Amino acid sequence: MCPPSQTSDEPEFTPAPEGSAPADHEAARSHTRPIVRLRPKAEARAVRWGFPWVYADELVTDRRTSALAPGALAVLEDGERRPLGLVTVNVKSKIIARMIDRDVTAEVDQAWFEARLTTALALRERLHDRPFYRLVHAEADGLPGVIIDRFGDAAVIQPNAAWAEAHLGALVAALCKVTGVTTVLKNGTGRARGLEGLPEETLLIRGALSGPIAVPMNGATYLADLEGGQKTGLFYDQRPNHAFAARLAKGARVLDVFSHVGGFALAALAGGAESALAVDASAPALALAARGAEASGLAGRFATRQGDAFAVLEALGAEGARFDLVICDPPAFAPNKAALEAGLRAYERVARLGAALAAPGGYLVLCSCSHAADLTAFRNACARGIGRGGRRGQLIHTGFAGPDHPMLPVLAESAYLKSLFFRLD
Repeated sequence: MCPPSQTSDEPEFTPAPEGSAPADHEAARSHTRPIVRLRPKAEARAVRWGFPWVYADELVTDRRTSALAPGALAVLEDGERRPLGLVTVNVKSKIIARMIDRDVTAEVDQAWFEARLTTALALRERLHDRPFYRLVHAEADGLPGVIIDRFGDAAVIQPNAAWAEAHLGALVAALCKVTGVTTVLKNGTGRARGLEGLPEETLLIRGALSGPIAVPMNGATYLADLEGGQKTGLFYDQRPNHAFAARLAKGARVLDVFSHVGGFALAALAGGAESALAVDASAPALALAARGAEASGLAGRFATRQGDAFAVLEALGAEGARFDLVICDPPAFAPNKAALEAGLRAYERVARLGAALAAPGGYLVLCSCSHAADLTAFRNACARGIGRGGRRGQLIHTGFAGPDHPMLPVLAESAYLKSLFFRLD
């Protein structure tokens, strides 16, 4: 999925000028919560100016800090013992502290969650006229490590940080009260939980599910499997990019690679595409895509092909297949800095193979959800791939995640999604 974590009705914590102590310094230190402190050479300005994380090598980890339970609340101080805010601490994580409130005396209870969720809901209701969206985008919505996607009367929570796991009961109660959802599923899977030392677990907390949920989006109907699908069952972040692709799709033959449950393909068909072929390695995902095409009245123009995306791209090239619009939306090839170089090579290969399938004057859409690969690096990899495929491309549009996935400007990781739209000669 991040000082945005502060809602408008919360008291503002204003740090004192350098070299002096704030007026409430003693009150903060007299609070019963434990205190954790930045190392003397750690940069406190970033935290004061809104950066929400403290890394393990920036915090003093004495015996008292090391003894804190994962997700415990503590007052963060700088090297001069001036309070910076209320943080959650997890010594098992490289992100050892996450800023949760500038008010060091804040009580993190159901009412606190209700205030955060009310603010998040107000934004989404302004953006969308139906209750299908990302409700909480982690740090950007003031709930570090928490993802909540809404599917009408149901919601999926991803508590990807230890503090969220510890406060899950209050979070769920607040969620139901603020939004009125009656079904809540906990999706406790994925790499982020492993980095926090949390076990994998999927659990229906409230209500009941009788199967995939129909989600109206961009003129099509998608089927989201909340219990067995990838992530929360549907990727809302690509909604505006699906819409832009649909503008290019009228009368077009469309290829949607890494399609998941229909992704770009269904939006393109709803936009007037002549045909769409969805490619994915997952048979269950393609089955849901086909059901979505049927529910949308688009089944006659929709086809699927299961298999490894690279193998299918190469096979289609050998078959001489050509498409007017080719979209490749792969999983994160560069989920961290260590994987960056290999990830960029993979993106380049996708671009080369995709470019070979685009008809002259056609369009190629290349996407990345890897936060480790910034826009410039990703764009350069795509350009190399297109060039090595013997094609020349014009970049006509750059898309990002929808506004229900807000970005925290000081946290680059919150701006992970990039979608590049090329017209090829």
